[in-house]
Amino acid sequence: MIVTVTMNPALDKTAAVRTLLPGALNRLEDVRIDAGGKGVNVSRMIRVLGCRSVCTGFVGGDTGRELCRRLSEAGLENDFLPAGGVTRTNLKVVDGAGRLTEFNEPGVLVDAAALDALLQKVLALAGQDGIVVLGGSLPQGAPAATYRTFARALRAAGCTVLLDADGDAFKLAMEAPPHIVKPNRFELLQYCGLPESTPDAALPGLCRSLLAAGAEFVILSLGGSGALFFTRGQEARAAALPVKVLSAVGAGDSMVGAVACARAQGLDFEQTVRLAMACAIGAVPTPGTNPPPAALVKTLQRQIELRPV
Repeated sequence: MIVTVTMNPALDKTAAVRTLLPGALNRLEDVRIDAGGKGVNVSRMIRVLGCRSVCTGFVGGDTGRELCRRLSEAGLENDFLPAGGVTRTNLKVVDGAGRLTEFNEPGVLVDAAALDALLQKVLALAGQDGIVVLGGSLPQGAPAATYRTFARALRAAGCTVLLDADGDAFKLAMEAPPHIVKPNRFELLQYCGLPESTPDAALPGLCRSLLAAGAEFVILSLGGSGALFFTRGQEARAAALPVKVLSAVGAGDSMVGAVACARAQGLDFEQTVRLAMACAIGAVPTPGTNPPPAALVKTLQRQIELRPV
């Protein structure tokens, strides 16, 4: 079973604006609302690819109930725990140049007992040899070491842990460590304590340092520049493909969903890379946080070119 854990999910309101004007009236267009959060988006991609997953985490208030209702209507299995406060509503605005500006609310409030209850639920849902995706921001009240605690317990239970997080949550989780990690350029440099001005030539070595720290598979997403993929025996660089940019929101989550499915299906390194890139690229011309359709993924897979790092 693949379990996606979203401790701080949201209703994502995505909208377009021709030009974003700070301090002025901005009229939004093409407004849509989706149940969101990294794990939720990952589960959407998993479903498109024909695998099964269950979403879990915390929800609160009327917004949380609405989120679960939307997930069920979309055919996504979900089993969330109640928490204090109210589930977030996040606003994501894409301007005419394709730039994304996000306004995120704080979300639910949890304590140590709630976090332990969630960990026990995840262990029960995943079972032995399950795949667990941990991703996104932590809720109020959760210590920065929460993902480390979850990763250690899940590893001890025989589960595969896939992490997509940033900041201290990522840094501390690497002490567990997760089996699979997917930082972007900023998150990798942040983890390594390096400035944004660090040359791209240094990135492969930094990815290998994550392998040395115990990760088994490292994916460095580079947005429009593609991605780098590393295991302890294989490496590849994959370029992005030219597609119409409608919304890059959720592209990284689609990549994570593809990697989780690839692991569940026992795909090899090259097959995993092609599937991951196809899902990430295919998400860009789709609206909101929606994953790409399966037919588009299959078409893009044949176009992905792998090069040496």
